[in-house]
Amino acid sequence: MASSYQPAPLPYPPSDQEIAATALNKIVLETHAGEKVPPHETTTHSPITAWVRNYIPRPSLEEFEDAWHLGNYVIDRHTGEKSFENMSIGVRLGMHFLYYGPGHQTALKWERVLEILAYQSRQMGIAYDSAASKDHIEPFINSFYLRESLRDLVEPDPTKYATFNQFFAREMKPSARPIANPDDPNVVSSPADCRLMVFPTVDLATRYWIKGYGFTLGKLLQGDVLASQFDGGSITIARLAPQDYHRWHSPVDGTVLFIKEIPGTYYTVNPQAITQAGALDVFCENRRSVMFIRRKPPHRPIVLVAVGAMLVGSIKYNPGIQQGAGITRGQCLGAFQYGGSTVIMLIPRGDFVPDVDLLENSVGHQCETLVKVGWKIGTSPDLFVP
Repeated sequence: MASSYQPAPLPYPPSDQEIAATALNKIVLETHAGEKVPPHETTTHSPITAWVRNYIPRPSLEEFEDAWHLGNYVIDRHTGEKSFENMSIGVRLGMHFLYYGPGHQTALKWERVLEILAYQSRQMGIAYDSAASKDHIEPFINSFYLRESLRDLVEPDPTKYATFNQFFAREMKPSARPIANPDDPNVVSSPADCRLMVFPTVDLATRYWIKGYGFTLGKLLQGDVLASQFDGGSITIARLAPQDYHRWHSPVDGTVLFIKEIPGTYYTVNPQAITQAGALDVFCENRRSVMFIRRKPPHRPIVLVAVGAMLVGSIKYNPGIQQGAGITRGQCLGAFQYGGSTVIMLIPRGDFVPDVDLLENSVGHQCETLVKVGWKIGTSPDLFVP
């Protein structure tokens, strides 16, 4: 599927930058979908993972990986169960190599490293838009236990998808994701099937979760005046893992004021990168699309930032989602193609109170919560008079 990056001939001896670039190229190919490693082999079913599991018990291995920043736990909102995210040992080690430690901030900004990330992301998009990529759909479904969820799709038959990217950006039936409290305009819904973190202020988010160097709302939105409207406001981070439904929806009723495209690179949005103290700031470095929304009366603002990530083929809005469009809570706005990705929501100070359980998981446990599109994640008190 994906072709290997072919750099120019190396000087002898190779520089640190060339060594890092070559290593990164191997990691990207071996830990994501490629000719020899389709996406279903990057999960806990991989040969490397199976070999390790034979010698180290699962609880002990997961505790070790968590302690050494090699993976992350998530909490199921319905059951309260805490589990380790489904990912192969190889992927965990690759991310650890790329993002852990104080020297990696410089290495990840080297020109050759950025060139590889961009090249492989473009190639993956091309490969997964090809007819041959259809062969990866069934193994992907089996590996991530998605069979039961097919009944929720507009097209439930996986053989009807012409390419892997078509399946990856699969569309859900509206009835599969009912909106909580549909008649209450104060309710704010989850924008995605995701692993959610919610913080009443950006200061709390940078204390407990976003540890990258220099994160500011001005950098995220590429505009200090725009960002100033959210000073002291809340931030919600909805991360979509590769196995998740990869579309995002409106959390409120309102009107699209404008959409701002910001170019950037293609770093991973996995917590191993986001929570690494002193590392580069992934959210402000990656390609992203900023949607500025004016909520229905009292006409308060909200921002949704769709953040691309390593091997994400594209960020695409649905037809009609453009400046001036009216949108409703729960309406699908757009889709990501192959790879993990994130939707960040910003709401002004005083306009959002997160649900207690989500806040406790985010701040108290510093752990993401599994939620679905349309679920209530908080309220906007005193904004609307019944």
